[in-house]
Amino acid sequence: MGAVEVPVLIVGGGGCGLSASNFLSDHGVDHLLVERHADTSHVPKAHYLNQRTMEIFRQHGLDGPMVEQGAPLELFGKLRWLTSLAGDRAMDAQHIHEMDAFGGGSLHERYTAAGPVLPVKLPQVRLEPILRRTAEERNPGRILFGHEMVGFSDEGDRVIAEIRDTATGETATVTARYMLGADGGRTVGSALGIEMQGVHGLLDVTTAYFTADLSEWWQEGTLLTHLLNAYDPDLCSNLIEMGPSWGKTCEEWVLHFPPMDPDHLDEEAVVARIRELLGLPGLELTLHHVTNWTVEALIAERYRKGRVLLAGDSAHRQPPTVGLGLNSGIQDAHNLAWKLAAVLSGRAHDSLLDTYETERRPVCRLNVDWAVSAASHHQAVLDTVGLGPHAPAQRRQRMFAAYFDQSPIGEVVRARTSEILDTHRAGCQAHDFEIGFNYEEGAVVPDGSRPPARVPMRDVYHPTTRPGHRLPHAWIERDDGQRLSTHDLTGSPAGFVLLTGPDGAAWAEAASQVAEKFSVPIHAVRIGEGAEFADIDGGWETVREISGDGAVLVRPDNHVAWRSMSAGENPAGILANVFSRVLDHSVTEGSAS
Repeated sequence: MGAVEVPVLIVGGGGCGLSASNFLSDHGVDHLLVERHADTSHVPKAHYLNQRTMEIFRQHGLDGPMVEQGAPLELFGKLRWLTSLAGDRAMDAQHIHEMDAFGGGSLHERYTAAGPVLPVKLPQVRLEPILRRTAEERNPGRILFGHEMVGFSDEGDRVIAEIRDTATGETATVTARYMLGADGGRTVGSALGIEMQGVHGLLDVTTAYFTADLSEWWQEGTLLTHLLNAYDPDLCSNLIEMGPSWGKTCEEWVLHFPPMDPDHLDEEAVVARIRELLGLPGLELTLHHVTNWTVEALIAERYRKGRVLLAGDSAHRQPPTVGLGLNSGIQDAHNLAWKLAAVLSGRAHDSLLDTYETERRPVCRLNVDWAVSAASHHQAVLDTVGLGPHAPAQRRQRMFAAYFDQSPIGEVVRARTSEILDTHRAGCQAHDFEIGFNYEEGAVVPDGSRPPARVPMRDVYHPTTRPGHRLPHAWIERDDGQRLSTHDLTGSPAGFVLLTGPDGAAWAEAASQVAEKFSVPIHAVRIGEGAEFADIDGGWETVREISGDGAVLVRPDNHVAWRSMSAGENPAGILANVFSRVLDHSVTEGSAS
């Protein structure tokens, strides 16, 4: 490879690193990605792409193959609690509870109204090849698997890294203006002395990845099935379908269960445990992978040190509850990509990169805490009602017996338990967490307004154009009949967008002047009656929160940077001040109104 100079070096080719590569290419940023493994993940890992992540992939033209290969909502939009998949005993294969989750069933309408695309179920084992292929197409010869970073130094004005070809042992020097550590926390963060703060060992788990035909017993439309064994609490587990086909025809599965002795993880013992957990002693299966791992709740004390930035699992690690881990990492990359592009092009000061930590760390801190809370609550609820593995043995036996008793007492026990288990919606219906997160500080200009009211369970999303929030989705129509989402107006080619009502001509003229002054692409768009875009069914007017002569400035990542509720006396001056504050954080600017 020889010596290489490149604006950005990405260390790590998992979901976060490959997403960052695609986003940077879309922004026209030259970069090099190195990954120590020879190929993408061979195990499923994370499997839920939430609505915000799918919007991001859609913005960058990546969603097509994910929708094609992934499971649609009707095939994964429920959680279920069963005693086992099968078995001959009285309380085997019994249904305990089910609830709509992650946009499925009764949630479908509100998710459809909130965004231009819906969540998708697609395990990393199938997601990462898509991201790798498109990354290589967009950045030929610069996506290097089988190459590991063995050391680096931050020289103040550049990062110098030593890269080794794992097949040949040959080394090369890469000089980059910035380096992104997306290596899962293996090397970059620790080399910088950045501490991962939180709880390192919440829970030990064994995970088995296998192929089997479960069509006779599988209930179609399930994201995850909690198996609460009525006879042996040590046999409680979670079963998840992993494709590549979905529903009854699914071939591959993951089973999470209490940790096995690491000295006895041989194939015969694990296969026997899988059969026991499922209640299928004669099940034919092929075991692909088994591992013991530890659930953590950690966040990096810093996301940036000098010219090195951390993202994904290098910056935060959390329980899989709520499905925020991989999604947070992809959203890290999305937040950072446009900022790196602005700085490297000279349109923004290096201090813009400081806003990456300012914005993302509080969001990810809350994501970690929320995932821990949801996991703890779910376990506590199961134990409280007597169905959990930690409930006292006698109470657990009585509870299961009462639960399935066909009597008035059994009926009320089932009703009470159902209501209690429905409180798990904070873990599997947290729509406001998925798309309602916001940045209170950073590359935004606050307008003094308060965030919209939030229900404690965070299962209700309220669209808003308040600065720092995701731009609300609404369908609009161009005069040539093309139907678009408001999200389609911004992005890597379009840069910033200034959305106004039908009376916003003065803002459009101001945008043209400011774009020339700052050499920043700003696309001014008027929406409403008599404007170039029609407001389909009044959707934009419902969520815009500005008057017909107001304006909303949206960043390339579809988060609102600033808004004016109505016309200003000096639109060009106001907008210029806004851009100064958004793009240059090295000095304190005056206020914008």
